[in-house]
Amino acid sequence: MKIAVLNGSPKVGNTAAMINAFKEGAEAAGHEVCVLHVGKMKINGCLACEYCHGKGEGKCIQKDDMEQVMPAYKDADMIVYGSPIYYSNLTAQLSAAMQRIYPIGKPAKATKAALLLSSAAPGPYTGAISAYQAAVGFMGLEDVGVICAAGEENGSAAKMEEIRAFAKAL
Repeated sequence: MKIAVLNGSPKVGNTAAMINAFKEGAEAAGHEVCVLHVGKMKINGCLACEYCHGKGEGKCIQKDDMEQVMPAYKDADMIVYGSPIYYSNLTAQLSAAMQRIYPIGKPAKATKAALLLSSAAPGPYTGAISAYQAAVGFMGLEDVGVICAAGEENGSAAKMEEIRAFAKAL
């Protein structure tokens, strides 16, 4: 299975550790994993210009780093989103990358999705999980799991092993 992982963190830290553990587990199970660091990319928000559904024939008028992300959306069998919690939500960078799939509506081949979240304290996940579930539902993907790491769980051997095991079981 081809898995595209969108890392929404603008820095290397807890989210990257979670994604690396996921990648290790998935690759150990024979899956192909492509990690895209959308948190460090220049991805603008949707302009709602509808160019993509008219003259653009499924391509966005904006020429930014989303052009690197779109092939992964099109080719992946599964999409995994990773984000630190910013003000009880996903990062703006990840949100933009999720919303900019608008030109194609939904991934062509993907049937599954998962979410990895990190935060300094337990509990602020409601907004992020809700945004993820809404997007995944709209795209018609099966939510196969949400894994959260808070405080001391971030980077802990136990949490990294939980994530590896989750990925191996896909």
